[in-house]
Amino acid sequence: MNRGDPADEPFPLLIAVTPSPAERIRLAELLDGIAPLLLVADLDELRRLIAAPQQVAAAPEPAPVATLVIDSARSSARCGEREIDLTRLEHDLLTCLITEPARVWSYAELHRSVWGDEGRERKADVQSLVKRLRRKLTDLGTGATIDVVRGVGLRLTDHQQARVERA
Repeated sequence: MNRGDPADEPFPLLIAVTPSPAERIRLAELLDGIAPLLLVADLDELRRLIAAPQQVAAAPEPAPVATLVIDSARSSARCGEREIDLTRLEHDLLTCLITEPARVWSYAELHRSVWGDEGRERKADVQSLVKRLRRKLTDLGTGATIDVVRGVGLRLTDHQQARVERA
């Protein structure tokens, strides 16, 4: 016969109230294996243990996470109260990555978009620029990172939806 979940079945519980630690130990030894045993020092402790739980106050809303904002007019990036200056190349690279956040940009595409030259698609130029930008993003304290997608290129990972502001 299946009786369901044993946790739903009533069970005996022995409760012993005594201020003496030695007496609690003696009772535990005497009643071992008879039934579950709850040993407390006084009635106040028992009341705290069996009282209905109080409603927990709702947790305060977390503070909004600052987003990365690229200010094209000032050629700067800011996150919350912090702001950093960007060179033209840093600004253009970051703008490329932000405007299409799901896109993985190849090194050649970034080189053409940032430097504007078709023939010189040098991966080292992009890598050097990315290294400087990563340092600045870290200093800024943003959650945005420039990730390498192996064998494909780069993308901006920012869970706070970075954006570009144009003048």
